Amino acid sequence: MAAAMPQGVTSTLATFISGISAERIPDRTRALVANAFVDAIGCTVFGLLTPWARIVHGFALDQGGPPESSIAAGDGRKVSAMNAALAAGTALHSFEVDDHNGGGKIHPGAAVIPAAFALGEREGIGGEKLLSAIAAGYETMIRVSLANGPVSSRMRGWHLTGTCGTFGAAAAASVILGLDAQTTASALGLAGTQSSGLFAFSADGAMSKRLHAGRAAQSGIMAALLAARGFHGPRFILEAPDGGFLAATSDDVRIAEITAGLGDEWRTDGVIFKPHACCGSNHAAIDAALAIMAEQRLHPHDIDHVVAGVSRSVETQCGFVYQPSTVLNAQMSQRYNIAVAMLDGQAYVEQFTEQRIRDADACDLAARVRVEVDPDMEAVYPRLYAGKVSVVTKSGQRITKRVDHPKGAPENPMSADEIARKFLSLAEAAIGRAAAESLLAEVHRGVDAATITPLAAMLGRCRVTGRL
Repeated sequence: MAAAMPQGVTSTLATFISGISAERIPDRTRALVANAFVDAIGCTVFGLLTPWARIVHGFALDQGGPPESSIAAGDGRKVSAMNAALAAGTALHSFEVDDHNGGGKIHPGAAVIPAAFALGEREGIGGEKLLSAIAAGYETMIRVSLANGPVSSRMRGWHLTGTCGTFGAAAAASVILGLDAQTTASALGLAGTQSSGLFAFSADGAMSKRLHAGRAAQSGIMAALLAARGFHGPRFILEAPDGGFLAATSDDVRIAEITAGLGDEWRTDGVIFKPHACCGSNHAAIDAALAIMAEQRLHPHDIDHVVAGVSRSVETQCGFVYQPSTVLNAQMSQRYNIAVAMLDGQAYVEQFTEQRIRDADACDLAARVRVEVDPDMEAVYPRLYAGKVSVVTKSGQRITKRVDHPKGAPENPMSADEIARKFLSLAEAAIGRAAAESLLAEVHRGVDAATITPLAAMLGRCRVTGRL
């Protein structure tokens, strides 16, 4: 007889994960997860245009392993599920267009979906099981991040997509493998002890940020596979006072977030889809700036300077003086994001090329954007990813706009049609219009199909021919 399940928040979460089924997931949550899957595949294919994703992709191909899961090589090649997830997670997170959860300061899709899809192909699952696994992974990753006091953890230098992503990926993998509660608790423990991801990338715009999601996806699969073999992980990984994940990574632990309303209230419903190709903390400010330009019919030449009000955390993360260096540096910079959006009417992929981030007009306007800690923004962040922007014209007029819910948030959603159009815009850039349309149709079929094998095979045959 198996030993009794230890009682604690980790075991409660594990019991929830092991009991996940399609019937237990509300319709609204299932619809969101289906949209998230569509969005993620588009982001992944586009991400393969980037040099950092190509490096990891090539590495995964070289590492190989048993031919379990497809990797987009154009010739249907397969690698191990772990290596496929590493490559896909890095590609998905490669251009700051993947979904995020504001309150948790994480990108759940980038860690969870590659793990679920790669392992799901290995196990021959269908769309219903895939969506259930993704829902379990999102819910787990978001709740762990919320319990981690995300602002505190971020201010200690942790990148929560990496540190919390292992838990989400392990949860998804546990559902696919059909692990019981006790074994799932071991998987969560093994995931937590592999957690990593540091914000040092912001000092020089390094590629490591992109790797964190892929590594989390890979580690989550490893955790579940080891647990399934009987390798015991720490089953008090979240709550242990000495070396538990929460105590080790945050000064503001909120452990009740793990279990509050678990199974009845789905934190997954708070996921935000991105219409802008940059840090999610900057989106509301971009929306505010664009609204001012449109409502006041301003031209960039009319602007003297701009003031962006932010929380202290966002000021630390995104408020640095802009100097063009890397694409990531530009994507994290609130000054550049606001400036280029005001110049171009958008902050999408075209605004983050090596040429555009060095444009003289963009750099000049970015130098006239001030980023200041605002008490109103500090009071609501990260519960709200709000933005406040004041534009001061050369004539002395000051126009202020506050946006509490950026486009793509649940309160200001992107529709399924808008997400599909985003998919096509991203995939077309990488594989051409006809192939993008065929892939989108197969993605839509895949979420309801008896097997995801045809979709995985199509992705494996995708030949990326575009250029950034």
